[in-house]
Amino acid sequence: MIDTSYALAGALTGFVVGLTGVGGGALMTPILLIFFGVSPTTAIATDLWFAAVTKLVGARVHHTNGHVDWQVARRLWMGSLPVALLIVVIVSLDGQVAQVEWLTKAVGIVVLITAVGLFAAPRLLAYARGRRVNGAERFKAVQPSLTVTAGAILGLCVALTSVGAGALGSVMLLYLYPLRMTPHRLVATDLVHAIPLAVVAGAGYLFAGMVDWWMLAGLLAGSVPAVLLGSLLAGKIPGRWVQLALAMALVAGGIKVMG
Repeated sequence: MIDTSYALAGALTGFVVGLTGVGGGALMTPILLIFFGVSPTTAIATDLWFAAVTKLVGARVHHTNGHVDWQVARRLWMGSLPVALLIVVIVSLDGQVAQVEWLTKAVGIVVLITAVGLFAAPRLLAYARGRRVNGAERFKAVQPSLTVTAGAILGLCVALTSVGAGALGSVMLLYLYPLRMTPHRLVATDLVHAIPLAVVAGAGYLFAGMVDWWMLAGLLAGSVPAVLLGSLLAGKIPGRWVQLALAMALVAGGIKVMG
């Protein structure tokens, strides 16, 4: 039986993901922890598969419109997938992550960092544009290696907390590609990068039996139509206002989770 409350939570998150590429794990994991009282490992495990399916639907719309920057996505995968796979091995072999008492606080910390990144995004973008224009050769020379490093950081965050692929990833991409990442391209590339990352990171939790399938079904029942709607409306609603609203919600959620 599909739980209506899970479907509503999925719809809210799916719409934001489709609209901005941001908010999957950063929004859903705190919702599951705070409002539904789900255990940290079950919330993370279920949210990773929720994010994979939801973002796959949203990415299809953006890919059809030709907005995905595949070169940037590949660079991110070079860093994120190996790190996520390492965490998968740890989870699958002995379930150490399930025993970590600070997992809830880790979620809260990453959520708060994500919120700060969203608030500071315009200033980071302005700073990055200055560096890109005034030191173009040097900036472009380090772009590939910095992108792989950013991917590795995202892989670690997502595998341990399910948070970061969208929100933190978008802030990192704005800094690393201030001229290249148009709003549509940013959303599309961020979504495409997050899909295999969520699958790889979620595999360890899946094998460990931590995914709540009924909860996942309820979340997806709401998110799939909502992410389609959000993806179709992307660019028609001011993304900055959505980001600010999301950032404020994340601050409240992060503090509540850590408390």
